[in-house]
Amino acid sequence: MYYGEIKNYDIANGPGVRVSLFVSGCRHHCRGCFNPQTWDFSYGNLFTDKTKEHIISLLKPDYIQGLTLLGGEPFEPENQEILAPFLKDISKLYEDKDIWCYTGYLFDKDLVYNGKVYTKYTDKMLECIDVLVDGEFVLDKKDITLRFRGSRNQRLIDVKKSRNGVVNYESQ
Repeated sequence: MYYGEIKNYDIANGPGVRVSLFVSGCRHHCRGCFNPQTWDFSYGNLFTDKTKEHIISLLKPDYIQGLTLLGGEPFEPENQEILAPFLKDISKLYEDKDIWCYTGYLFDKDLVYNGKVYTKYTDKMLECIDVLVDGEFVLDKKDITLRFRGSRNQRLIDVKKSRNGVVNYESQ
């Protein structure tokens, strides 16, 4: 897996101060995408053990609230194999920090068993993610007044509650 960027101090992609990993590879190709260079699966740098250790060290300070995954597309099948064990390690090391993930795929359609991008790693990723922002960016529904979303169709999902049968979407 490749990644385009690591932001050490991100305040735009989730609450508080966060570390953000922008993975490479995306098949959505949303019109108006803010990061089209990451559509290419080979864009940027190879994600290695050294990269993982660097992110782990960036997450250490108490003022860092958590990790955010963006892209590109974290749930492309090629990326899931690398991200699932990485997220598990982060969850174990930093139980007090949250993990957010942005995906153009839909939580209740594409990331479920037999869904469009469901793999043997999908559930392992979802077990570690606290908040999922799902849905493709739609330029005609762009709304800069929304918190942590770019377009009105995107939802903020409390993954743990939603996976336990309590549907918890914020789409307003």
